[in-house]
Amino acid sequence: MQSKSPPSKSPWSWRSRAFRGLVYQLVALAVIGLAAWFLWSNTLTNMRVRGIQSGFDFLTQPAGFSIGESLYAFDSAESYLRAFGVGLTNTLRVAIAGIVLATLLGTLIGIGRFSRNGLVRGLCSAYVELFRNVPVLLQLLVWYLVLTEVLPAIQDAWKVGPFFLSKGGMNFPAPVWGPGEAWVGLGLLGGLVAAWFYRRWARRHFELTGHARSMFWLPLLLVLALAFAGWVAGGASTVLDYPRKGEFAVEHGGALTPEFMALLLGLTMYTAAFIAEVVRSGIASVPGGQAEAAAALGLDRRLEIRLILLPQALRVIIPPLTNQYLNLTKNSSLAVAIGYPDIVSIANTAMNQTGRAVECIAILMSVYLTLSLLTSAGMNWYNARVAIKER
Repeated sequence: MQSKSPPSKSPWSWRSRAFRGLVYQLVALAVIGLAAWFLWSNTLTNMRVRGIQSGFDFLTQPAGFSIGESLYAFDSAESYLRAFGVGLTNTLRVAIAGIVLATLLGTLIGIGRFSRNGLVRGLCSAYVELFRNVPVLLQLLVWYLVLTEVLPAIQDAWKVGPFFLSKGGMNFPAPVWGPGEAWVGLGLLGGLVAAWFYRRWARRHFELTGHARSMFWLPLLLVLALAFAGWVAGGASTVLDYPRKGEFAVEHGGALTPEFMALLLGLTMYTAAFIAEVVRSGIASVPGGQAEAAAALGLDRRLEIRLILLPQALRVIIPPLTNQYLNLTKNSSLAVAIGYPDIVSIANTAMNQTGRAVECIAILMSVYLTLSLLTSAGMNWYNARVAIKER
């Protein structure tokens, strides 16, 4: 007697788990959409009843206030939109610089926790315990007080070589930008592209021959060599605008304000303590046999860490490192406490002048959400690149 096969489930049947899951997701999205629409419409209705204006049309109106620190010129007659642009560039400036410096400092301290020198290990441990357990806002205030109270007045600025340091900040020699500097930029861009292609080739070459040391130095040499070639092609300009002490201020050259320096120092020192722990835990996760194998091959401690331990520790380091980058970027919003004109400070001023609180908060949320998503996407891409793939 021939047995009957069970009837196949239709993909559109309620008995199908995949179909039910799709329906539940659509229902959840519809509920969330209705809730968002109700909240938005209710907010607009209440604002209209109370005579509160709404909308983003204020972004095209003149801002009416000046900004003390900006990467590009800004006048009070310009629009709120341009003012938000200034605040965004100020936020990006401190966030990018802080991420780079905190990564370098945190990596060195994390590696220092494994030093055979007891003094170095103790200092690195003390650094982590001190800066990790003091609130970041308090650290920002301490750095700001040090820079504005301990340092001398502008008229008595300390001079260290071509640099001036005072309560007004730090002044340094700045290049006089011209066509020659554009050639340097082109050289740097060409060097980065050449280094990227070389590293792709070197990875395959390393798998076949085992020559790894040139993978680190040659890309750097390519970038420097092509930048130098661009500098020569642009006329080899060495013109610098040196700062000099005037009657009431230090004039000319570049300048870093005490607000920017305090924010950068505070965020860097605070985040570096967490990055150090991330690096330490990542290296500690590598099996001890790897270090013994490196010693058996005759590698010294520096090559052991750079070629054996760190590459394997990256898969553990990168996910929590991404969180620290996100924290640093979002902690930069505390700049308002020391008077640095970041995007939060600009939004507060715009909110007080226009009364568009919902709109200004929406702009802030969109900016920080976008920065966080871009940072996460970049780090996830890098994590996929360095992940150890078993064959």
